[in-house]
This record gives sequence, structure tokens and C-alpha cells, in this order.
Amino acid sequence: MAMKKSLLVICACLLLVSCGGGSSKGISCDKDFWNGEVSTCIPSGWEILDEETLRQRGVPEETIVAFQSEDSVSGQFPTVAVTREKLPSVVTSERYSDANMRSVEVLDGYEHVDTKETEVAGEKVKLHIFTAQPIEGEPRRKFYQVSLTNEDVGFTSTSVSPIS
Repeated sequence: MAMKKSLLVICACLLLVSCGGGSSKGISCDKDFWNGEVSTCIPSGWEILDEETLRQRGVPEETIVAFQSEDSVSGQFPTVAVTREKLPSVVTSERYSDANMRSVEVLDGYEHVDTKETEVAGEKVKLHIFTAQPIEGEPRRKFYQVSLTNEDVGFTSTSVSPIS
């Protein structure tokens, strides 16, 4: 079940950021990805960032995989990162999704853009769209975030793109 959920969430985030949040027309699967925990289909023009690159960039240890566009948009390279969090108990995807939405409201320059309810593997979750400037001196960015659980493990897929 977690593999099915992860696949759906990551594919949706990759397509959203590939198209700048617009239509996914013309985007197709180029290669399959499976790391033993996360499975997805990667569109052409995207690469998998290795663990060493992630750590050099200061990405948190909770990040289990990240994908980046090979093409820049407004001088920035759109990315999708997936994090994993061990939870103290079993939590529904809906509650975990709501909690993660609240947790990013403290980011510098946070501004809510939209929230869309959706269903992933039969569970209600929210696609949270917001802008923020979490790193001082870097431009504001647009984020697309979906969170879900599998028993007592939480997964969050976050797409980051320039505001354009």
C-alpha cells in the first residue's frame, strides 16, 4: 500500500512541477524508479539526486529521495523531494496531511495559495500549495506538498519551483 501511495503522490508532484502547475499534456514516463521504499515514474528531463549531493546541499536526513529538472525555469531548477518520518503511533493520512500543512506556516514569507482535497489509495489528503522564502537571500519559491502515512510512518512529497 505505501508503494502505491508513494507512486501516486510523487508522479502527481513531478507532473505539477514539470508543467508549472498547469496541464500535464505532453508529459510522459521516461524511466521507472524504485529504491526499496519509494516507487515512481520519472518524466524525461528529470534526474535523481544522489545522497552525497543532497547532504552537500544541506538537505535534511529525513529526505529519502529527490528529483531535479535538468532544465532551469527563471534560473532555478525545479525539484521534488520525498521525506520519511517515523511517527510515535499510527496516524491517518488525513491527520498527518493537516499537521504538515500547519507546520510550514512558520516559514519566512509563508503565503497560502491553495488547498485541494484529493484521495490517495482511498485516503483523504490535501495538496497544499504555498509560497515561501525559507532560505534568506534566495528567491521566494512556490511549493506543492502532499503528505500521507503508512501505519506509523509519514511520507511527504514536496515540489519546489520558481514563482512565475
